[in-house]
Amino acid sequence: MRVTIIGGGILGTAHALEAIRRGHHVVHLEREVEARGATVRNFGLVWISGRSTVELETTLRSRELWEKLAADVPGVGFRPAGSITLVRTPAELAVAEEAANRSDAGHRGFTLLEPGEVRALNPALRGRFLGGLHCSLDAAVESRQALPAIREHLGASGRYTFVAGVEARSVENRAVRDDRGNRHRSDVVLVCAGAAHGGLVRDLAGELPVRRVRLQMMQTEPLGEKLTTAIADADSFRYYPGFAGPALNTLRANEPQHPVAEEQHMQLLCVQRLHGGLTIGDTHEYSEPFGFDVHEAPYAYLTDVVEEFLGRRLPPIRQRWAGVYSQCLEPNQLVCRTTPEDDVWVITGPGGRGMTLGPAIAEQTADLIGL
Repeated sequence: MRVTIIGGGILGTAHALEAIRRGHHVVHLEREVEARGATVRNFGLVWISGRSTVELETTLRSRELWEKLAADVPGVGFRPAGSITLVRTPAELAVAEEAANRSDAGHRGFTLLEPGEVRALNPALRGRFLGGLHCSLDAAVESRQALPAIREHLGASGRYTFVAGVEARSVENRAVRDDRGNRHRSDVVLVCAGAAHGGLVRDLAGELPVRRVRLQMMQTEPLGEKLTTAIADADSFRYYPGFAGPALNTLRANEPQHPVAEEQHMQLLCVQRLHGGLTIGDTHEYSEPFGFDVHEAPYAYLTDVVEEFLGRRLPPIRQRWAGVYSQCLEPNQLVCRTTPEDDVWVITGPGGRGMTLGPAIAEQTADLIGL
């Protein structure tokens, strides 16, 4: 088949990869010279921790696909480093204990660690904490280098064409017209436009059951030592549905979040990039119109939390940024797929799970539409 894919982020690229794997020909359109949206403004985490029962199997499958891809494309920077969610209070420790004692803890890769065990696993953590919930299955990729590496791999097939700096304007009878007047005729059109819910997406599919979410993040200069796992704080328990239960209810009732964390809907996630710097975040803003400023209070709060766990000062901050991603309104829906006409699909809304779930979502799409 001839497949035209609109959108050069992780969803579009994962669908291109799946189509090429299945023997098809792909023309891949991206309106920027390089993807600049949520795909490159994230942690690069392949995050198993705290996933709901509904999404767990898909998440595990996606991790498997990332690991297989890394064998063919080392440039994606896949690292099965795991994570530790660090706890600082008895109530937080109780949530970690409850998660580690559940029947599916082994399936999720959960183990509860004492402080000494945390430091043995990740010696850079020399600060204050009561313990940590280790997830051995969490992993990371290099979000800013993965897509070019995958496209180079696809190009070697002879059946993949990446067309950058071109915006798709319309789709008629499975032919995509771009803003340079070219028509890309195909058998299947996949529109993976990320957080761009207007324009072509609205023309094709109308108003979708998705919303946009804005976040703030930052990255440091090299740490100077290895952070052997990703780390999170216990606000992640409040954020991820897989930690729901009596212990979390008690935590919510008795220990309110820090005011900045509560106001900004925050959790700490932190991962070390291959160049040694730390990517740190994040916040969540749900009400549009979003501001165009980034605010200092969340960054200062996150810096304090990471420094408390490390027991040392962070290196200088190299850069700060904001990003916007598309999220399904239905919490248990992993992605929004709709077909406004035969063999034309609009695919969006994985939320902050796009990098984690991209390969599995693409596999499911291909199965669904008979690609």
